[in-house]
Amino acid sequence: MHQKRIITAGKKLEEADKALIMIHGRGGSATDILSLASHLSADDFALLAPQATNHTWYPYSFMAPPQQNEPWLSSAIALLQEVTADVERAGIPSGNIYFLGFSQGACLTLEYVTRHAKQYGGVIAFTGGLIGDKIYPENYKGSFNGMPVFIGTSDPDMHVPVERVYATANIMRDMQAAVTEKVYHHMGHTINQDEITQANKLLFKDSPL
Repeated sequence: MHQKRIITAGKKLEEADKALIMIHGRGGSATDILSLASHLSADDFALLAPQATNHTWYPYSFMAPPQQNEPWLSSAIALLQEVTADVERAGIPSGNIYFLGFSQGACLTLEYVTRHAKQYGGVIAFTGGLIGDKIYPENYKGSFNGMPVFIGTSDPDMHVPVERVYATANIMRDMQAAVTEKVYHHMGHTINQDEITQANKLLFKDSPL
């Protein structure tokens, strides 16, 4: 199971008004994903990046039947829930809590927030979609109340079919999220400058106080 190992940066949680929870991809690390913050308009945020055991959140593709990725998937979701609760206990309301993930981390981020829908500050998913061999709508209830979401991806992508990105965006829109998805032709499995620009424009520069 995943142990609670959180790498932090930015403002101290007790002194910050806003927090960004950053989720690394398969084979990555909390330190890697934290380095993205230097490209974001998040100077006044507390930054928190949990570290996956053995650098992976779940063993198989996010398109595998969910039970094949258990118990690691449930452990990862529980860890995100615990980190979010820690931030709220520090006095930061859900409307000032933001999430960012890349690849496997983007899939986990989208799965977590959509299973626990409320009006967070916003979500950035760099190449990801809801988890499972198909969409399981019974897992997703509640409303995002207009929360901004940015999902960027490549077409094609070696891990994330663009059809799953569109299906994820539609589920989140049905739950009242303000979703912007951008598909970059033959971008590859990476993050490009336009995605950073979109994330800053949609989420950080107009973030609530």
